[in-house]
Amino acid sequence: MEEKDVILEVKDISYFVREKKIIEDISFSLKRGGFYCVIGTNGSGKTTLLKSITNNIELSAGVVKVNGKSIKKYYPKQLAKEMSIVWQHNEFLFDFSAFQVVMMGRMPYQKLLQADSEKDLKIVQEAMEKTNTWHLRNRSIKQLSGGELQRIMIARALTQESPLMLLDEPISSLDIRHQFDVMELLRKINRENGTTIFIILHNLSLALKYSDEIITLKDGHLVHFGKTRDIINKENIQNLFNVDAEIIDKDNIIINK
Repeated sequence: MEEKDVILEVKDISYFVREKKIIEDISFSLKRGGFYCVIGTNGSGKTTLLKSITNNIELSAGVVKVNGKSIKKYYPKQLAKEMSIVWQHNEFLFDFSAFQVVMMGRMPYQKLLQADSEKDLKIVQEAMEKTNTWHLRNRSIKQLSGGELQRIMIARALTQESPLMLLDEPISSLDIRHQFDVMELLRKINRENGTTIFIILHNLSLALKYSDEIITLKDGHLVHFGKTRDIINKENIQNLFNVDAEIIDKDNIIINK
């Protein structure tokens, strides 16, 4: 892969807590426009990996680069233009409207106390229309369902206009229909905007269906990185999750025990 095609480079990163190794010696690179999924058991280091990439924790070793530049060399507003993040849990102290929450994604482009510009308003409306949330714009963020809230958070990420979107298990608390809705939305964003998607998932069938390439973690180590359909097989699922599984077609996995 040529350097110009790499949007994110993770090189030899480790994170220890009181000498306990949470993740260790992880390296990989993401190509622009790809759809990447991270899977692994609870405690395998998935969320710690995401926090490392997004500069939310201080690494014990290694470096993370976005567009060829260390994340440590970006100011927060600059980094927010390079990557957007959708966390699994979102809490708000104040009773914002859905529109106000989505507008927060424009903060990297605004000066302190600056009023929302016509451009900001246009971008927010387009993001909410793309995520099918425009009709929710005047609703309290605290009155939204889980699926509605996740679409709002994705809309906010879209308004950052970043080439890379990272998501931490955004569908884990949603029912099956809303899980598919969110995954279809992310695929649409990936294909239409060219946004690189990097998502942590628990659902193996959805990982198989939507991702181009997959990263597997076990005990804080990277085990596999490559084409999803090359990696998701009966043997690897057994080794990673200690369960018997059967891949019944290109999009579905049956867990036997």
